[in-house]
Amino acid sequence: MKLSINLNKIALLRNARGEGKPSVENFANKAIDMGANGLTLHPRPDHRHATSEDVIVISNLCKDRKVEFNIEGNPFSEPSGDFKGFVNLVKESQPDQITLVPDLPNQITSDHGWESGDHDDLLREVISELKKVSVKSRISLFVDNVKDNQPNYSSIDYAFKVGADGIEIHTGLFSKCFEEGDLSITAHLENLIVKANDMNIFVNAGHDLNLHNLPELVRIGGVNEVSIGHAIIIDALKYGFDDTIKKYIDVIKG
Repeated sequence: MKLSINLNKIALLRNARGEGKPSVENFANKAIDMGANGLTLHPRPDHRHATSEDVIVISNLCKDRKVEFNIEGNPFSEPSGDFKGFVNLVKESQPDQITLVPDLPNQITSDHGWESGDHDDLLREVISELKKVSVKSRISLFVDNVKDNQPNYSSIDYAFKVGADGIEIHTGLFSKCFEEGDLSITAHLENLIVKANDMNIFVNAGHDLNLHNLPELVRIGGVNEVSIGHAIIIDALKYGFDDTIKKYIDVIKG
């Protein structure tokens, strides 16, 4: 399992004062120095945290430091003001991974995964376009791990249907249940991961993962990469940024 650090919250703090501090680039280098395997940014059209410029700067930094860059976002986000548009950012940044998330502009955070709907043809078209403008990128769909109280196996079929290479499991529900002491969801999560691995589709995971619930995901296994941001910043307030990264890497290494 690899660890990708989401730097959105660093950008959010910087934007609060508009003075360039804290530096997203400096913390990107710190994360890599401490052993992170990659960096993630999720730019939104309102640039409330990561900006289009951040995407270009951090993607180039990742190339120089030889770690993976993952861009997350809604593939239907068009250019608006200073926001360059999602497809244009992919073309310019040439990321190693592209994580497609069905979030709306006014959402505080990504709270659900993709499901089949009227957007299917358009999603298939934009994935085809992304593969043309960034041929080496691996594309995953952000999906829920449970549907109708069962493992969301349909998410795997849907990823194939629209041309994605993998899935990123939305672990928000898993994290909530874990916090409440309800581990019944763990079997559903494990079964979904096993099914995806058996079908040779790569699996990432992210959302609300932290030092308490991450060991359970490590125990399950079969996950290529976890993307963590919010919890890392919370823990950094207690332990410091460098020691926090060490703690997460230690958990992943078991």
